[in-house]
Formats: sequence, C-alpha cells, structure tokens
Amino acid sequence: MRITFQGAAHTVTGSQHLLEVNGKKILLDCGLFQGKRKDAFERNRKEFRDSASIDYLVLSHAHIDHSGRIPCLVKNGFRGDIFTTSASRDLCAIMLMDSAFIQEKDVEYVNRQRARKHQRPFEPLYTKEDVASAMKHFVGLSYDRSHQLCPGVSLTLVDAGHMLGSAHVLLDIDDHATGKSQRLVFSGDIGRPDVPIIRDPTPLTGGADILLMESTYGNRLHPSYPESEHELERIVNDTVRRGGALLVPAFAVGRTQQLVYALHKLHSRKAIPDLPIFVDSPLATRTTDIFRLHPEVYDDEIREFMLADDNHNPFGFGRLQYTQSVEESKALNNLKGPAVIISASGMLEGGRILHHLRHRISDARNTVLISGWQAPNTLGRRLVEKEENVRIYDVEFEVKAQVEVLTGFSGHADRDGLLNFVRVMGKRPQHTFIVHGEEEASQSFAKDLRSELGLANVVIPESLQTFEV
Repeated sequence: MRITFQGAAHTVTGSQHLLEVNGKKILLDCGLFQGKRKDAFERNRKEFRDSASIDYLVLSHAHIDHSGRIPCLVKNGFRGDIFTTSASRDLCAIMLMDSAFIQEKDVEYVNRQRARKHQRPFEPLYTKEDVASAMKHFVGLSYDRSHQLCPGVSLTLVDAGHMLGSAHVLLDIDDHATGKSQRLVFSGDIGRPDVPIIRDPTPLTGGADILLMESTYGNRLHPSYPESEHELERIVNDTVRRGGALLVPAFAVGRTQQLVYALHKLHSRKAIPDLPIFVDSPLATRTTDIFRLHPEVYDDEIREFMLADDNHNPFGFGRLQYTQSVEESKALNNLKGPAVIISASGMLEGGRILHHLRHRISDARNTVLISGWQAPNTLGRRLVEKEENVRIYDVEFEVKAQVEVLTGFSGHADRDGLLNFVRVMGKRPQHTFIVHGEEEASQSFAKDLRSELGLANVVIPESLQTFEV
C-alpha cells in the first residue's frame, strides 16, 4: 500500500492524499489551495494528469480547502464515485457553485486587465457547468455504516464534530499484496467538544494502524466556548458605546451559524443592545437553510434552545436580517449608528466583506472581529498581524478600526483536543503522518505526540512524498 501526499503538506489548505492499494487508487479529499493570490492561482491550475486513473474519491467534509478542486478532477477525466455524508453532499452542491461563480468573476476581472496589455486571456479554474457534472458523481453515506469501497477495502464515516456533515474517514484494508489487515484513519478536520449546534466529535477508541492527522492548531489552545461568548458580548457592547459597527468576516459554513446562534442567545438575555444584525452573504443564507434540513446532527443544547425559544429557530430572530441582493448589501454601507454585519469571506480575500471593510476600516469607532484561522499572505492575516495600512481593491487604507481576534468559535480542535483524539485510541498507530498545518504547528504537535503519547513513527511528509506502509 502506498500513500502520496499531494496537498496540505507543510501548509493548511489544499487537502489531497492518494492511497494505492489492491490495484485501486483512492483519493482522500480534493481541496483548493488558499493563500497568496498568485501562488494559489498557479497551484490550483496544475492539471490532474492521472484523473482518469483514480477509482474513488472519499471526501471528509465540504469546506473548500477540502472539496474545492473536485470539479477540476471530474473535468480532467475522473469517472468514479465520490463518497461523503449526505449533509456534505448537500453543502457541496451550493459551495462548489459559489466557488465556480467566484472563479468566473475573478477571471473576468483579470482578463480585462490582460486585454489592456494585449495578453492571452485566462479561463476560469472551473465553471458552473463543471460543478453540475461533478455533482453527478456524489454518493451520500450515513455515519457509522460500513460500505465496501472495493475488494479488500471497507469505508466507514464517523462524525468528526467539525462542521455539518464532517467525518473521520476509516478504511479497513486487507492488503492483497502483503496479506496484512490494517485500519487507516484520515482525521479530516477534528472538531471540538462542548461547542453548540453540532454534536461532539466521536472518539475513535478502536484506534488505527495508520493515521493521517490534521495539525491546524497543533501548538495553540483555545479559550472555552462560554468565555468566547462573554468576549463577543464585550466586543459588541464596546463597539456600540463608540457608536460604531462591528464587521465580522466569517466562513459561510459553520462559523456564520455559530455567531448567529451566539448573538441570538445574547439578544434573548438582553446582554447586548437591541441593534440591527445582518448576515450579508448569499452563500451563508443558503447554507443556513441546509443546516435546518439536518436536525439529526444537532446537539442537545440547540434542541433544547429550539424548544424553549419563542422563535423556535436558532438561526433567525427579530433583529436578524439575511440580505440577498447586491442592492441590499450596498445599502448597509449607508447605515448610521451601531450594527453588526457578518459577511464572507472568512479570510477577507473576496466577497462582500471587502466592500464593507473599505467603507469602515479607517473609522476608529468600528471593530473588525477575526473569528477564525487566517492563511498566510491573506488580508485577514495582515489585520491579525496589526499592519497599519492594508490594500483593498488596489487602494491603500489606514487601519484605524479596532481589530479583535477571537478563536474560541473555531471548529478546529486545539493542541489538547488533538492529543486527546490520539490518547483515547486503544490501538496506537504504527505510522502517523501529520498534515494540514503550518510548519511551526505541525512540528510542535509531532514533538508532543512523541513525548507525551510515546508514538515512535511520526512524520511530517513533504509535498508529493510517497510512503510504503
């Protein structure tokens, strides 16, 4: 059995790992690389020269850094099945369409610039038609139900507690070449316990022989969720006292729903003023509709909240408005007085949040709340690193707004959560591969696995490195 690490090696995005066993090729995830625009543009356009040779794709969850290149795979000849949870399939249907829309718009803008220089036009990475073709390959599976992928390989998806539909991938393999029976676990992204909306991650007490594991927060600890709700309360109230607006760049899937639910609770307790709250992201609006369709993944807290609250809707209440049209979005820039505006993208690399930011970032009354991990070289990372001036749509702005960072809403396990994921395993892995992390986080976490849990064979693979296991 061979494993080749084609993405998310020494970096967080672009998750993609190829498993070759029993004459079959199984791809684990197929994600977009995110980061510096030029690097991302070039890396995402590398052709899948062997797409037609891949037999199956198993998708851990719908986030674009795990799913975003699926249309490229199909466009270049993949004809197999894409196995994931039903909720992830539903999310991919809208998220990949949104990604295609962004690809088309970005290329349209770039080609106008290139036309002025008489340069050859680019084509979008993929189109909405490519997404429609890709969706025909999806097969939805339920949690904890074993499915024979091919002779000698059985697939089980286990709730990862990271976002709606997220899964740990378990592959029970009878290797015909070696006669060995092994369990390979691909963690996907590991969620956190005691975070509202979705259930806690399912512990893998059975363990693994081979482990591919994320390390996004491998060297950091998160504040507790209740502490983060108190911090959100403080940030809202401080911004209101200054007479400003709170801008929250948020990922449309997961983070937006968490923030809306937290604000709903604060509003119900009268812990924050009665101010207008807007979700200005069509994708977030459509995603929230999918959340409503999957109550089977809700945890006990949100079920009780739905029964006790007069609105019976954790994602909607009196002061909350979901904007749809461009005109509605533009009107928010003319708002006077305090308000909360939640808008994509989460790393401030595109989307409606940039229009709100350019209108408000140089006003000291306002606040920008960063609530998730920011890739290197993104605008979000530059704000986190307290740069005094930033460029938005090629115009430089002085950063006078308050910038707050709140990681307690993260859907990723922190360093202790990652260690606990391995600690509960009855059978410790013989081979552990650390992926999906920046260099410092991955190295720190690998060291902790060796020193605290006694794992002997822990490797941080290089990009395109292959291992026989």
